[in-house]
Amino acid sequence: MDERYNYREVQGRIFDIQRYSIHDGPGIRTIVFLKGCVLRCLWCCNPESQEYRIQKMTVAGEEKIIGEDITAGRVLDIVERDRPYYRRSGGGLTLSGGESLCQPEFAKALLYGAKMMGINTAMESMGYAKYEVIEELLPYLDDYLLDIKHTDSEKHRRFTGKENGLMLENAVKIAKSGLTRLSVRVPVVPTFNDTVEEIRAIAEFAAGLKNVYRLHLLPYHRLGQDKYEGLGREYRMKDIVPPTEDKMKLLLETAAAASGLECQIGG
Repeated sequence: MDERYNYREVQGRIFDIQRYSIHDGPGIRTIVFLKGCVLRCLWCCNPESQEYRIQKMTVAGEEKIIGEDITAGRVLDIVERDRPYYRRSGGGLTLSGGESLCQPEFAKALLYGAKMMGINTAMESMGYAKYEVIEELLPYLDDYLLDIKHTDSEKHRRFTGKENGLMLENAVKIAKSGLTRLSVRVPVVPTFNDTVEEIRAIAEFAAGLKNVYRLHLLPYHRLGQDKYEGLGREYRMKDIVPPTEDKMKLLLETAAAASGLECQIGG
């Protein structure tokens, strides 16, 4: 990296910063939610993340501005506050969204800055970008939390708006790079990918990747449903019931048997 790289002045757009999280990476983490996404997953629990533009959303009867332009330096100052918790727990900074790769320069500045501060870094991402964009971030990334939603391209397109070929190709390249620890995360969504056959196919794909640390099954929930109403949008999954505990246990057993990887529900 050029020593003149002024990462603290790089500006991006976020919609939330969540401190003291125990999800989305090891230990206690600060999660920075970047605005903008290329997918339109029908079950998305953060619909306010999808548009890059700053929006208004009604929350608890009050109108709220969603989206803030901020420098990497200001974000990292917030991240720095919880360094003692990271040190004790093995935690750090996680980038989420939206899709972090929609703001690659901002994402790189945040990850680079955190690494310069000696803070663990993670990114939750679908991997939907040119690999050259992803490759720029990998040297500053300890954990890549890679969403793999389905192996069938057409079904993926019907439920998310995009085919999955680029994402699966990038998964192979990220794994081969050996530059980051890779976890595969699967949102388990009824009517989309909650059959034994579909989870087995994803698990077998994950097993073929190098350097995969763990496979997570994330059960569908409806916690973001009210946000759609607040944005004046229809929630198209309102009739879909979250998977039962027994169903998740069955799928977990399926994933473990098919992949040979360490598998867990949630995380």
